[in-house]
Amino acid sequence: MDTPPHPPHPRKTLVFVVTEDWFFASHFLPLARAAVAMGLTVAVVTRVRDHRAPIEATGARVVHLEAERSSLNPMTAGYAAGQLAGILKALKADIVHCIALRAILVGGTAAAMAGIPARVYAVTGLGLLGARADATGRLSRLALRGLIRGPLASKRTRFLFENPDDAWALDLDPADTAVTLVGGAGVDPEAFTPRPLPPTPPLRVALVARMLWSKGVDTAVEAVRRARADGVAVELSLYGAPDPSNRRAIPETTLRDWSRDGIAWHGPTADVAGAYAAHHAACLPSRGGEGLPRTLLEAAACGRALLTTDVPGCRSLVRDGFEGFVVPPDDSAALAAALARLAADPGLVVRMGEAARDRIRAGDFTEAAVAGAVCAIYAELAA
Repeated sequence: MDTPPHPPHPRKTLVFVVTEDWFFASHFLPLARAAVAMGLTVAVVTRVRDHRAPIEATGARVVHLEAERSSLNPMTAGYAAGQLAGILKALKADIVHCIALRAILVGGTAAAMAGIPARVYAVTGLGLLGARADATGRLSRLALRGLIRGPLASKRTRFLFENPDDAWALDLDPADTAVTLVGGAGVDPEAFTPRPLPPTPPLRVALVARMLWSKGVDTAVEAVRRARADGVAVELSLYGAPDPSNRRAIPETTLRDWSRDGIAWHGPTADVAGAYAAHHAACLPSRGGEGLPRTLLEAAACGRALLTTDVPGCRSLVRDGFEGFVVPPDDSAALAAALARLAADPGLVVRMGEAARDRIRAGDFTEAAVAGAVCAIYAELAA
């Protein structure tokens, strides 16, 4: 990794605000290490469960704040913000980096209360607000836009987005100097490397994600059933656990019921690279609300063909017909047709996997590229 830019002395304090320690540990440890390497004092304020040790191993301090992420209610966020404001003052924070929508509401309010103008708002996807096309969704996005662009913003607020669609949804121009587009959390192409493809048939497809309805897991299941009914030799492996804090979680009973006739739910895995090594392609038929899914980045780095949907984030990485296939959300028939095309053409599977790997190495999707872009923002704000 290139040496990150160094802020001027005296030493400045960067505080990450994120609702869950597992989310920070799974996505943002490289960023914490890079911030420490550039000379910042780093703290992570989060709900601490089982991931304190890996966060502290980066050199960052971990501070517990109990907060429920499932609600974006401004009143609830305001209560948590009062507690957080006291923590930020005690830490003598110079820069507050808020990750995901609830942390932006809570952390932005707390930063304003504590008088800290240097803020980084990282929008890691719009979640259900982004996926909903009805009047409620539109009004919710309008309210969110008013908060983030209004009372929660300062002249020294910088915005991080993982896809341009989310920036436009909040009425921010991706070309604005206050806006930076990054390749999700990035991926380490040396940790996720291509391994030989398994023999065919069948075409083996992996879906590695939290088991949520919003991820389109049911669409993948239905697509595989359709393809198999048409005589396509394809199998689907589901890796991931339901998220008990997420109301969109798929019940375990449903996942077990799906596990038959070429479909198997394996539960969570700590070896994502190993899971992709046993498969030809990765599938994430998301219904929307994504930033830039890490699972697609990891699968691409592993040199696997990608099957996804035409929603923000997913379409930022995967170009239809190049790294894989992009189909409409909730369209199991289109996904089944894409599976059939891959199953019928092993050479296409190889070419798409190679193209996916090349896109990671040549683009802005590596951990090093993301850390470099974000550390440049820290250096600017610390100056």
